[in-house]
Amino acid sequence: MNKIGKTAIIIGATSGIGEALARHLSQQGYILGLTGRRTNLLEALQKSLPNTSHIHHMDIAQPSQACDAFKKLLTTLRDVKLIIISAGIGHTNNALDFELENETIQTNVAGFTAISGEAYKYFEQRGSGHLAAITSVLCLRGNASAPAYNASKAFMANYLEGLRLKSIQNKNKITITDIRPGYVDTKMAQGDNMFWIASPEKAAAQIYQAIRARKPCVYITKRWRLIAWLFKITPIKLYAKI
Repeated sequence: MNKIGKTAIIIGATSGIGEALARHLSQQGYILGLTGRRTNLLEALQKSLPNTSHIHHMDIAQPSQACDAFKKLLTTLRDVKLIIISAGIGHTNNALDFELENETIQTNVAGFTAISGEAYKYFEQRGSGHLAAITSVLCLRGNASAPAYNASKAFMANYLEGLRLKSIQNKNKITITDIRPGYVDTKMAQGDNMFWIASPEKAAAQIYQAIRARKPCVYITKRWRLIAWLFKITPIKLYAKI
């Protein structure tokens, strides 16, 4: 029998922040539903966790199939209180290769929208719940080298705010948390000028604290709030030189 408040789904748990969150939540006693494209990595993760987990193959870039898999996992777990969307992709794409841009859009925009919408409707039906998603501090500005990535994260942040407004207007007890990491030591982190790089484990611990506090928006690690403020006030001509 699942403990109240201790059941969660993580979309995109095979590596990086998603994997670290799975390990952290499992150590906190959560029963987990875990998804990802690489079933072998899901199986290895499941074997290493201290608490019960259920795994399901999912490619969020295929929204219809992803939603079917998501609904099956919801049925398996039955009483999910927390859903975290950690799946995401990004490419440095100075040549503006549309295939790379479209891969980012299909994952970070189309797939994210499909799953977050299903998650919101699920919580709406059950009367309460908590949806959290990994966006990025980069959602605040554009990026010449990876335009689709930053734009997709801006879409995610605004979509989450839309769901938060919907919950407030409809007086639903649904918490929406926008998690904005800076640099985290994962395969997604690219570039020569990275700083304040956090381990996935440190990021997961701070994310869990923010979720427990039901924060609407949080920067990971906390010092990245300063960078967010600088992003917002920096003139475009100066920002272009960074």
